[in-house]
Amino acid sequence: MVSKDDLERMRDEKDIESLIKALNIDEDKRVREKAAYILGDIKANDAIEPLIGILNDDYWPVRKAATLSLGRIGDKNAVDPLIAVLKDEHWHVRETAALALGAIGDKRAVEPIIEALKDGCLNVKCEVVDALGDLGDERAVEPLKDILSENDYLLRACTVTSLGKIGNNVAIKSLVNSLNDENYLVRVNAANALSTIGDESIIPYLNSALENSKGESQEFENALREAINEIKSREKS
Repeated sequence: MVSKDDLERMRDEKDIESLIKALNIDEDKRVREKAAYILGDIKANDAIEPLIGILNDDYWPVRKAATLSLGRIGDKNAVDPLIAVLKDEHWHVRETAALALGAIGDKRAVEPIIEALKDGCLNVKCEVVDALGDLGDERAVEPLKDILSENDYLLRACTVTSLGKIGNNVAIKSLVNSLNDENYLVRVNAANALSTIGDESIIPYLNSALENSKGESQEFENALREAINEIKSREKS
């Protein structure tokens, strides 16, 4: 039986072969979980197939560890198996699958991740929204725009950040509207997202929001000023 000390030694020595053997079902479930994490930590390309092989492990933390590590290694051979994991029975695993697919950045994942916006778990939806921002595909703009009408302000705050990463004209319009969101965090993130896009045409909307704020939120007003200054400085350079 492999011990914790054994696993740490394998990490230090980058003993990929032994770490892969530690994924075996005969090992303790916590050993399998830690071995899977370590293989991601050391970005062991030789572990892609073995990690894919434990995506159906009975112990959900092992599935989560394998999912995260496949994202960290970043091999595109893992994309289709990770897409399947978006339907895992445990929300922690589904959440991690979205994170991993966003990290890999393969466009094959865009439509399945958009479909995952229907997930009933808020944590998963937030990670799905983040992944769509990381993928940066314009197909996600309309579905993300619809999220801005949802009640949870944290979800709306994640969404405006992702729209800023995509940054097309429809995204800009939605972000300008979000400068008037009832929640200050959404407004702050919208200002930051518009700064990321950096289009000079945005400045009048930022100025208008600043004038209308009337000291309601110092953090929001600071974000607006910083966005205006950032856009103007880019235009000069």
